Amino acid sequence: MNAIELTLFSSRLNAVCDEMGVVLQRTAFSPNIRDRLDFSCAIFDLNGDLCAQAAHIPVHLGSMAYAMRDVIDSLEWRQGDMVVFNDPFHGGTHLPDVTLVAPVFVGGVLQAYVANRAHHADIGADSPGSMPLSNSLQQEGLILQPDYLLKAGCWQEHIRERLITATRNPIESLGDFNAQISANHAGVERLSLFISQTAGSAGADAFQRGIDALNAYGERLSRRMLREIPDGLYNFEDVMDDDGQGTRDIPIRVAVTVEGDRCLLDFSGTALQVAGNINCPLSVTAAAAYYVFRCLMPKQTPACAGIFRPIEIKAPPGTLLNARRPAAVAAGNVETSTRVVDVVMGALAQAIPDRIPAASHGSMNNLAMGSDHDRVWDYYETIGGGMGAGAAYHGLSAVQTHMTNTLNTPIEVIESLFPLQITKYAIRNGSGGAGKHRGGDGLMRSWKFLQAAQLTLLTERRTHAPWGLHGGEPGGRGRNLLNGSELPAKCHLHVDAGDNLSIETPGGGGYGKA
Repeated sequence: MNAIELTLFSSRLNAVCDEMGVVLQRTAFSPNIRDRLDFSCAIFDLNGDLCAQAAHIPVHLGSMAYAMRDVIDSLEWRQGDMVVFNDPFHGGTHLPDVTLVAPVFVGGVLQAYVANRAHHADIGADSPGSMPLSNSLQQEGLILQPDYLLKAGCWQEHIRERLITATRNPIESLGDFNAQISANHAGVERLSLFISQTAGSAGADAFQRGIDALNAYGERLSRRMLREIPDGLYNFEDVMDDDGQGTRDIPIRVAVTVEGDRCLLDFSGTALQVAGNINCPLSVTAAAAYYVFRCLMPKQTPACAGIFRPIEIKAPPGTLLNARRPAAVAAGNVETSTRVVDVVMGALAQAIPDRIPAASHGSMNNLAMGSDHDRVWDYYETIGGGMGAGAAYHGLSAVQTHMTNTLNTPIEVIESLFPLQITKYAIRNGSGGAGKHRGGDGLMRSWKFLQAAQLTLLTERRTHAPWGLHGGEPGGRGRNLLNGSELPAKCHLHVDAGDNLSIETPGGGGYGKA
């Protein structure tokens, strides 16, 4: 395959993922998927290795790339089947992220798989929003180990019944699952056509030869990137503020060893898994580590399994970054993953200081709320903050960074669907760290409750500020307030009609002395 043919091959695969994403967004019921775009779509080969992905959510895609092989090897596949799972210890990330996988048959022969992962604001946890202040996996909602959602195109009623029984609004939940099914149907149709056209007179193995060429090209680019990093051992440490269960200042440590065109990330020395829900399955840790190195690769690097081959990840079982069942993990996917990015970048900043920015706001600032009384509703969103500054640029303000790139929920959507009123939405001026290049500013967002509700906050960088680099100042720490009084970084509480919640998100670190 020459360069032009390979580029067209890769682009067409990516276009399939893009179309899947459009179908999912346009047919979803919940604002979490339809408006915030909290979903991801990808293609995998016969071995479960990543072939292509849309530019969706890094923590979804990296974790799917790491864990899909085990999922597909555990099942038998027939045309029209679709498998569902969310178990963090069997291929998932945290329970709200539900994955659907469908096989792609061409001429009766299995050729590939399509998959999408979407965040469900209601997956059956006791607290609305399904992001509880939990201390075990069972408290976080419905656990789905890989099982058939569809067999030969037909819903499996035992799965349907579990979904209806577990969720507060089964019509919305089933609508979102049908949207995920539709997205995979679109992917199967488009990829089947593409494989048929690719094979042509060259034989049924032409598609696999294209995948092999794509992986080889991606691996070459990955190894070239690693050779640009000076050989050496680079250590860095940062901490999580707390786990919501009383444990504070929880260390995450990494030793990055670069030798030629290979790299080892050793997270030994990281804290043992904790009682609270900031633990990570290894797939989430891998997603965060892969993300950092993918950012250092050339823009044209394909999203395929080959780019990860030179990168080895080690995290001892039973630690925060490779937790054992039944550890609580709801916030590991959203909060701890961002800190893994920080520590890997902090280590690499010692080796390639001009290419690594200061720490960004370092929290997805998770807000989950709702009510089981009178009017039943669930709402969840993440809130942006300040981006860290770099050697040649100021940090952006009021953006999502690193492991998520979801949108905000539009004010018009919130106020039309939920008993809430947005009373403030503004840039938090001055919260970015000072320096030769300033860190980006965070956000301020306030909600007035028009009905009594339950509220859960899972946030970070409220105690330890995002660090600056090379003389740059740290970004401002975040704050959570209810009626003007300070709230903990992680908490669950009941609020009354008329109460006001305000979240002020952290700024990014500055770069260089001012």
